[in-house]
Amino acid sequence: MAAGSIAGETIWITGAGSGIGQACALAFAAVGCRLALTGRREGPLEDTAAAIRGSGGEAFVAVADVANPQAVGDAHRAIVAALGDPLVLINSAGGNAKRRHWKDLSPSDMSAVIDQDLKSAFYCTLAVLPAMRERRDGRIVHIASQAGVSLQPITGPSYSASKHAIVAMSASLNAEEGIHGVRSICISPGEVETPILDTRPSPPTREERRLMLQPEDVAQAALFCVSLPARACVTEMILLPTDDRLARAQARLIEAL
Repeated sequence: MAAGSIAGETIWITGAGSGIGQACALAFAAVGCRLALTGRREGPLEDTAAAIRGSGGEAFVAVADVANPQAVGDAHRAIVAALGDPLVLINSAGGNAKRRHWKDLSPSDMSAVIDQDLKSAFYCTLAVLPAMRERRDGRIVHIASQAGVSLQPITGPSYSASKHAIVAMSASLNAEEGIHGVRSICISPGEVETPILDTRPSPPTREERRLMLQPEDVAQAALFCVSLPARACVTEMILLPTDDRLARAQARLIEAL
């Protein structure tokens, strides 16, 4: 399997305490990677680490608010000291505000979403990039969103703007850093059944969540992308539910014609 090429390598995952980040940690640990786990809450990170260690893997917890550049720098230095420079960074940390739409969006909520969803990815990328350039090999996975490649009003303007910017940031990384062997992979999932759904003004029902992508689906996509030969880069991937809720109503109208 191609994933064998990353066995023993250090993988740094932000947002690793739940959702897509946690699923990525478990998927990469299963192919023999060493995991560096970052997020704001120590308890969920330790739960992820315990699951990895319980299966014979290696995990290091570096608690940090990745929206804080100083905290990112401290976490990165601790990870390098414990596990070495990461070959792969997965920018999975993110969130959204409950009061997210223009009619009730506050400057502080807007700023917090952009800090968490966009600036954090910049901070972590800037931390790992020098060693990747020197090594002439590195893979950076950004977990963006369908809201970053099309208009999805349900997500609100702050989240949508941040994810559009992530797509552009990833493209610029490939344009500038491909000559140094660095690959930037932007995965834009549709609806994924993760805790972030609970921050919606009207959270989806259990039945709606059942048809969504699951975190492990995105994790397997990330594992595939980073496991390709050095000559190949999946620059952008859009991963949608087969029965996509956002298209379902229109599809049923078409079917009734």
